[in-house]
Amino acid sequence: MEFAAVALPLALGIIMFGLGLDLTPADFVRVAKQPRAAAVALGCQLLVLPAICFALVLLFRLPPILAVGMLLLAASPGGTTANLYSHLFRGDVALNISLTAINSVIAVVTLPVITNLAIAWFQPGDLSVGLQFKKTLEVFLIVLAPVALGMTVRALKPGFAKAMDKPVRIASVAILVLVILGSVASSFDLLAANVLLLGGIAIVFCVLSLTVGYVVPRLLKIEKSQAVASAFEVGIHNATLAIVIAQGVLQQPEMSLPAAVYGVLMFPIAALFGLWVSRRPG
Repeated sequence: MEFAAVALPLALGIIMFGLGLDLTPADFVRVAKQPRAAAVALGCQLLVLPAICFALVLLFRLPPILAVGMLLLAASPGGTTANLYSHLFRGDVALNISLTAINSVIAVVTLPVITNLAIAWFQPGDLSVGLQFKKTLEVFLIVLAPVALGMTVRALKPGFAKAMDKPVRIASVAILVLVILGSVASSFDLLAANVLLLGGIAIVFCVLSLTVGYVVPRLLKIEKSQAVASAFEVGIHNATLAIVIAQGVLQQPEMSLPAAVYGVLMFPIAALFGLWVSRRPG
């Protein structure tokens, strides 16, 4: 556990640093120029998804520790891979980048709030992510400090930032795989006993997340490219962040299992969704 407490935040820090290398202050400003699309996507991410996830957790009757893990995943912001999927399937990548930036900031508050509500409801033990200064500072440092460092590096050394883009992306994927394997290994018995439940709820939640992220903007007359960006931002969660919070902050490896399973299944599901949505008329 001591190794995980150091290695997991460090691993996530590398991923978030890579995200920062892709960001500029203009990405935050851009949201003000297209507030409607951003507001709808953030509304889906912050309000609709936790409600859907809560309903699914009750429907699937997950054990309390796994139920909280699912809500922790739902509260996590979009993953950086959303930018890649959006690019592949003709989404508004600039909107993705802006949403990832804004969502990462908002998550410092919303993630502890949603997770604490889940802990209070399901009562898996004497746990709390807390909004105490220490816990909030932990989440802040894990999420935002590496992003700020990456943005600083890009501003001061743009050539270096560009050169590091591909290596950091490769490292991010490798780190995600290792983090997932570590989560599975540390809680194998619980995973084996609930693999069908976790696989089923992860698939349903992923499909619903992508669908809500696309359909809601389209119903509100937002253009297709922005709806595609919203779909991937809402559907591709930062599973690594959820795992780090579960294991590094809460010190509950079992709670990280939903994020680990989701982290494996979301990539092929998102690819199939992208193929489907790309064939739909604009």
